[in-house]
Amino acid sequence: MSNQDPKARIEQLVRELNEHNHRYYVLAQPTISDFEFDQLLRELQDLEQIHPHLRRPDSPSQRVGGTITKNFPAFVHKRPMLSLQNTYSREEVDDWYKQVAKLLDGRKCTFFVQHKYDGVSLSLHYRGGVLTHAVTRGDGVQGDEITQNAKTIKTIPLQIQALGLPDEFEVRGEVLMHVKDFEALNKSREENEEEPLRNPRNATAGTLKNQDSSVVAGRPLVFYAYYLALDGQAAQNDSEQQALLGKMGFKANQNVQICQNIDEVFEFIGRWEKQRHQLPYEIDGIVVKVNEIPLREELGNTAKFPRWAIAYKYKAEAAETRLQSVSFQVGRTGTITPVANLEPVLLAGTIVKRASLYNADEINRLGLHVGDAVKVAKGGEIIPKILECLPEKRLPGSEMVTFPSHCPECGSEVKRKEGEVNHYCPNSLSCPPQVTGRIEHFVARRAMNIDGLGSEIIQQLYQAGFVKDYTDLYALKYEQLVGLDRFADKSAANLIESIQASKSVPWNRVLFAIGIRHVGETVAKKLAKFFKSIDSLASAGRNDLLAVNEIGDIIADSILDFFADHSNAQRIQKLREAGLQLESMKDDSGSGNRLGGKSFVVSGTFSQFSRDGIKESIEGNGGQIKSGVSPKVDYLLAGEDAGPSKLDKAAQLNISVISEAEYIAMIS
Repeated sequence: MSNQDPKARIEQLVRELNEHNHRYYVLAQPTISDFEFDQLLRELQDLEQIHPHLRRPDSPSQRVGGTITKNFPAFVHKRPMLSLQNTYSREEVDDWYKQVAKLLDGRKCTFFVQHKYDGVSLSLHYRGGVLTHAVTRGDGVQGDEITQNAKTIKTIPLQIQALGLPDEFEVRGEVLMHVKDFEALNKSREENEEEPLRNPRNATAGTLKNQDSSVVAGRPLVFYAYYLALDGQAAQNDSEQQALLGKMGFKANQNVQICQNIDEVFEFIGRWEKQRHQLPYEIDGIVVKVNEIPLREELGNTAKFPRWAIAYKYKAEAAETRLQSVSFQVGRTGTITPVANLEPVLLAGTIVKRASLYNADEINRLGLHVGDAVKVAKGGEIIPKILECLPEKRLPGSEMVTFPSHCPECGSEVKRKEGEVNHYCPNSLSCPPQVTGRIEHFVARRAMNIDGLGSEIIQQLYQAGFVKDYTDLYALKYEQLVGLDRFADKSAANLIESIQASKSVPWNRVLFAIGIRHVGETVAKKLAKFFKSIDSLASAGRNDLLAVNEIGDIIADSILDFFADHSNAQRIQKLREAGLQLESMKDDSGSGNRLGGKSFVVSGTFSQFSRDGIKESIEGNGGQIKSGVSPKVDYLLAGEDAGPSKLDKAAQLNISVISEAEYIAMIS
């Protein structure tokens, strides 16, 4: 770490990192490597940990997230966030155009046309160039303040350099998720046996309202600015305003046009109706606005809409085809997922052959029969979806689609737990797709990262009887591999070497790799921070598990079921004997033993730490975390909205209640 004055070094790092963030996420012109960026960010985080009072509001460390928000306070908009008048009719757009011409009484105007993003509107408030509030549209009069979540979005500037702007101003735009990023997110969720998200907009809306900003930081959200609101005019027309937003550091859309008349407007609408599926993001129409801002002010607003703008919306694309059959796929944790096999049909620029049916409830809702004519939509759905079946076109004698009572792979009777929507096969030991699926999950890059083990190789090893479980990988011999197809001397040696190298993978990734149902990558990280070894996790009670942020009843029960299964205990023992990392590594650079084994209960939310962060800090300083207030507890660390029952019990037991500031003083 630099010997420079901490305050000066923090300010220097903030400037450099914010500039690198802008170059990478907005301009797509990075000038340093990811490794170099991470090193600078780590230095900043270390300095802020030592000197929390020097943390700046525009610090890029806030983009990592970690703040827990129990509820989002209401925020009244300074200017109402009006929605636009929508239409699916070109005739109504033409009527709007004529009405504008009439209200302007023959004065000439141009039109600024741009994509209508299928995202979530967001209002950003700046004071002195620093982001102070981020607010959703809500009902247009007031919305939810989600500032901590918004700060994690890399394309939102935390500070804006002086451009002659007033002290306070507002920027509005749309938060969205690019299609490829959404598909990658869903692929990851499917690998973790999590329900896929329906479309990018829903994924974006749900992410922005997540109570843990570290989860938001892990999602690929993008903010596109389209409006600058301030007292007085900084630009005379919308096109100038877009250029100004770009200079301010915002990501602005380049697919815009200034139109001189309605014919040019319709040409833009028609062109993007054909080309919209080539865009990196979803749009559901085109926004048409009077370009000249002074004329907009003359035109004004109705009670609901601005008179100077209209949104032409594209009709959702749907196609009719026939259901050929339904396949029931078994995942690595036994979840059985129905998939509709369709007669190929062209939809939204691609040939669709399959559609998700999600679960048994969806099949029953649709009332499907094999051979049914069905309507399939993509529209806002990246995953094709059956909208409805058309019983009037049903073929005579067709059979109703029913969910199987037994596993289609091994014949075991399927189960469905109360409160869950999915059926699953309980035969985890010998159901083939569960066995091979667990191995594929175990060796994945984000888990144990074992190179050279694709699905075909795993199938080959499984069928040869060399690998019946992921624990068997650590008993594989070079001599076994060289006798198989696709294995030469070098590839066999490389695989053995990669398996050995995986023994150094840290505890949180091992926990993710072993494949506990409902424990994805993010949940595994949270659990590994709270429980420092697999033994402490295995011995945890239900209340201990529920004390971990984001762990609810379903995940807690799944963990308890996993460790209650004797076969899983045998797997853990084999991994232990193989030498895997089943506990957190000791951090020699930690803060030492300032807390001297004192025990803490943590309650409420904090300004300088996330809930997980403050618990990690306690343990890093030699303290212990307890899940409930008892005579064995030394301190109740109470943040904002601390639980009243915990406070009352601490008072009854004469346990010291300390604030976040007092805790920081203890470890300083």
